[in-house]
Amino acid sequence: GLVNNAGANDGVGLENGDYSSFMASLHRNVVHYYLLAQHALPELIKTKGPILNITSKTAETGQGGTSGYAAANGARNALTREWAVELLKYGIRVNALVVAECYTPLYDKWIKTLPNPEETLRAIERKIPLGQRMTTAEELANMAVFLLSSRSSHTTGQLIHVDGGYVHLDRALL
Repeated sequence: GLVNNAGANDGVGLENGDYSSFMASLHRNVVHYYLLAQHALPELIKTKGPILNITSKTAETGQGGTSGYAAANGARNALTREWAVELLKYGIRVNALVVAECYTPLYDKWIKTLPNPEETLRAIERKIPLGQRMTTAEELANMAVFLLSSRSSHTTGQLIHVDGGYVHLDRALL
């Protein structure tokens, strides 16, 4: 199978970007998904290998100041559904794993740029309904393995959120 998982929230926004930085953000965050899938397609057709696109909640929630990244993730979601339809005839499943708050080295680097990083981190964690904690990389990996395996043999065109309810549950529950 193919896992498309590369990109970075680069802060290219409407107020602090221009045409070239916006286009560069799209290239950095979505164009390579298309190119990799196109390159791998002959082998995926032979093996019926699935495609898994890793994407971000920003496509659904917005974030502010990150138009390029949010647009790229919206495109990743659209490509997931488009390819699921286009590749049905080959039996190729295409799904997306939507990441919300996961503490990675890049996240750590970002949080440390803020005035009160520990306080900000705790405030973010308190907004995550299930357990008031970040999703772990292992939890994301477990879902990725499932979506790539034959155990998800009848799952295609899905945007799967592994986020402790962060995107879809009402925070009034907390």
